[in-house]
Amino acid sequence: MSRSVLAAAILAATTALASSERGQLDASPSLFAVLAALNAAGYDAELESPNNHPLRAQIRQELAKKKVPSVAELKLFLEAHKQRNSTAELSQYISFALSADGPPDFALNMRTVEIPPDVAPLEGLGPLLAKFYQEADIEGLWNRSQPAFEQLIAKYHQPVTQAVLDVNTYLRSPTGNYLGRRFQIYIDVLGAPNQIQARSYGQDYYVVLTHSAEPQTSDVRHGYLHYLLDPLATKYAQDVMKKRGLSDFAQGAPALAEHYKSDFLLLVTESLIKAIESKLDRKREVVDEALKEGFILAPFFWEQLPVYEKQDQAMRLYFPELIAAVDVKKEEARLANVTFTSSARVRHAKVVPQVKKAEPVGAYKTLEEAEQLYSNRDLERAKEAYRRVLQQTADRPAHAKSYYGLGRIAILQKDPETAERLLQKVLESSPEPAVKAWAYVYLGRLADVSGEREQASSHYRNALATEGASMAARNAAQQGMEQSFKKP
Repeated sequence: MSRSVLAAAILAATTALASSERGQLDASPSLFAVLAALNAAGYDAELESPNNHPLRAQIRQELAKKKVPSVAELKLFLEAHKQRNSTAELSQYISFALSADGPPDFALNMRTVEIPPDVAPLEGLGPLLAKFYQEADIEGLWNRSQPAFEQLIAKYHQPVTQAVLDVNTYLRSPTGNYLGRRFQIYIDVLGAPNQIQARSYGQDYYVVLTHSAEPQTSDVRHGYLHYLLDPLATKYAQDVMKKRGLSDFAQGAPALAEHYKSDFLLLVTESLIKAIESKLDRKREVVDEALKEGFILAPFFWEQLPVYEKQDQAMRLYFPELIAAVDVKKEEARLANVTFTSSARVRHAKVVPQVKKAEPVGAYKTLEEAEQLYSNRDLERAKEAYRRVLQQTADRPAHAKSYYGLGRIAILQKDPETAERLLQKVLESSPEPAVKAWAYVYLGRLADVSGEREQASSHYRNALATEGASMAARNAAQQGMEQSFKKP
């Protein structure tokens, strides 16, 4: 890299950090409130760990003294949404906190079709959190906790600033937030310690760090590299996918996580990140370890990066050349002699892979458009879109969603016979649990209107018995049951 280009990159990166460093490294009132509610309702993961921040115990004790009425409801909610382990348990609620508007209402700030997969089952949590927020005076707790957060942010400030500067300089990225995108780091003290959780939602990339003995700077840097490089793999996906035959070698790596084996773009990006990290840390062994774990293109990128370093383009412009330089036959010869390790390198922190919502294509894009048209009450165009889905795919769950949409439109257009027929077709089309439960609820309501009390009760019971039904659907079915019993 020429001296002038290097100087310009450093100046741009330093300017960007100076203007936004406090905002990019912060604490979140939404995350604080959600995790305070979890702790009050029985989230006890790793309470005995010496790496817990003292504030976690203080908040738990203060909430226990208050005897908050809504905690009983929160306990039931947590029990109904239990996950396979405490890391997954925390993960879904972090996703909710990042997806919601935050206090005092905790309403989800995105369209239904954009709600992350792990947040969708948490329907009904927002109003419950709003009640808890008021009853427990979480705003007061948040304000009194600021000195502790300020100390933690100060602890992270210098190493994080340096890590971001190093990446911006190496990739020649002019600014931390570019092209309307945002990179945000949140410090948390109420979750189990030693966790790093990353999320990519639309134009925003989040890294959430729970408390640890030392700043988890390398993980922040790793997340920042994803923030800058993930869009490049997506933008040039057609070029990257020309090399996807190499992914066959990754399938035989026992230590490689399944999401890398199934997503070649992510595997390529992670391989590039491993190579860049090895360059930044001047540790060639990082690449050797990465290859043995299954990051099959890490050695190629490590060998090719000196070529990038000697020219003047930023990585976002040079990336297509980097991918074009991959010689599939040469890499196949290299990978044929690799002995993959049976276990990944041990980490001290628990990492949850980033959640990245794939862009819908084909029938699923049409289905998304239909849902948006329905939300806007543009019923005729929504009806046309739902019908197109039936022609575009043979996928039965997609058909179920289309019939469900058409059934709701028929109800709005006061055509109960058509609505009932379409909702029955939903049940015949292998619907997802959420759609299945709501189909039963609507069928129950239609039966209620017709005076068929016994049939209505049967539909409501089926909705309540649907495993995986949302809390909102269960509540609607329960209300339907109660109203049916009250009617003469």
